[in-house]
Amino acid sequence: MRRPWNIIDTPVYSLATYDKDVINMNICTYVTAVSRQPKIYSIAIEHGSKTHNNLEGTGNIVLQLLTKSQIGLVSVFGKKSGKTFNKEHYLKNNSELEEWQGTQVLGGCAAYLLLKKMHRNRVGDHHLYTFEVKKYRTKSEGNILMFQDLIRENIILS
Repeated sequence: MRRPWNIIDTPVYSLATYDKDVINMNICTYVTAVSRQPKIYSIAIEHGSKTHNNLEGTGNIVLQLLTKSQIGLVSVFGKKSGKTFNKEHYLKNNSELEEWQGTQVLGGCAAYLLLKKMHRNRVGDHHLYTFEVKKYRTKSEGNILMFQDLIRENIILS
């Protein structure tokens, strides 16, 4: 029997962070809206990851809601470290990037949220960040990639 946190279904996001002008993307499932007014999101990021390092040096990031057609990117974003694998190079070579709000993002996502960092707290092996939503765009409400899709396709917990 699976652990309780592995039986729920949550959306799969990619977080675009920037080290100067170099983009990095990861996979996030520990994401939740925590306030309606102002709209605030909370995201848990693994300590010591490239994403964590980038967040320490920047205030704005883009949260990207993935679609089922992007399931193949989960292994690239989630299983390869941005410290040793150049994800921007991979994305450019595969024509995956587009511009939104003056910054490079992953093309074809269901939604984009431009976030401004507010607070950070160390919580176990992660840091829990809160972000204010500055801008957003919804492109699609269907075919959202979900946590259970990753399990069904043996991408995680296999």
